[in-house]
Amino acid sequence: MTLQKDFETHLSVGDVTVTERDVEMLRAIDRYGSMHRAAEELGRSYPHLQRRLVEIEDAAGELTERSRGGEGGGGTTLTPAARDLTRQFARLHAELHGVASVTESVLAGTVTDRDGEIATVATDAGPVAALVPDEASDVEVCIRSDAVVLRDPDGTTDAADTSLRNDLTGTVTGVETGDAVAQITVELDGTDSPELVALVTERSRSSLALEPGRRVVASFKATAARGIDATA
Repeated sequence: MTLQKDFETHLSVGDVTVTERDVEMLRAIDRYGSMHRAAEELGRSYPHLQRRLVEIEDAAGELTERSRGGEGGGGTTLTPAARDLTRQFARLHAELHGVASVTESVLAGTVTDRDGEIATVATDAGPVAALVPDEASDVEVCIRSDAVVLRDPDGTTDAADTSLRNDLTGTVTGVETGDAVAQITVELDGTDSPELVALVTERSRSSLALEPGRRVVASFKATAARGIDATA
């Protein structure tokens, strides 16, 4: 069985939950300048569309402005509040899509120390600083590929001078290139260490000569590594 991450975007406005279907409604009203036309194009009844708009406006304020007759024949336009709502929804959708679409690497280990919310987890690849729930001891640390920075092991950058708390060494074993972004697979040093995946620009891949066999240091912030209780 293959599992695939998926999501539905929702925005809460007071007691009302704004969904993609609601934003689609607002965009249709904006596109056609008419609630009747929007309902027709979306295949929804006008009374249902109107009721839903009123429900959202009760929580979010006025979202449409209606004009009657006149030289242009009247119509319905979105208010600045409605446009702001659709932009917020689009930003949230893009953020969630990024989380759902990137590859995650998982390092299993045991908590050896804590400093507030940050715990040090002993893994086969070395110690990893991560956000770990209270009371958890045996954990799996999840690391998103877009949070990993690859560096030359012989470079002069000192991680102590940056916010990158974690440095794990390994060897590049796979490279998948795209138009602008490459996915790099790194086999971490350690007996049973899993592979770590990083996303880099094609420019960075070229400048670092990231090809199979290349030794690298994979760095990431402690706040980009999330530990989950492996016994739960």
